[in-house]
Amino acid sequence: MGQEKLNRVDEEVIKAVGAFGGGIASSGNVCGILLGGVALISSIHSRGNLDEKENPRLWSLSSRLIKEFDKLTEEFGGSNCRDIVHLDWKDRNAVKEYYSNPDSRRRFCIELVGDFAFILGELLEKEAAREK
Repeated sequence: MGQEKLNRVDEEVIKAVGAFGGGIASSGNVCGILLGGVALISSIHSRGNLDEKENPRLWSLSSRLIKEFDKLTEEFGGSNCRDIVHLDWKDRNAVKEYYSNPDSRRRFCIELVGDFAFILGELLEKEAAREK
């Protein structure tokens, strides 16, 4: 979504973050949407090689995004995927239930994705306005 907003869709980047789901390769660790958001900010403000200078906005925007994500996930007791969905991603039956049952905790994940995308969009729009 973030790439579309920036009119910079790169399928190689999308493929590179494919294993962020389930808290990094279904480990239950850091939520993939947070990683994806930081990756998007990095794609805008980081350097492509060691000879380039890194934009300091990379760190300030990423830090602000993490703070906002922590606020969003506070009710779950943490920002890791396992805190949000309470799911063992290696348990096939549990994963099947997660995706097939409309009352599963997936509804929290879907809502979180939408809320986070909105916050990320606002953050990027404010930053773009500041740069003008």
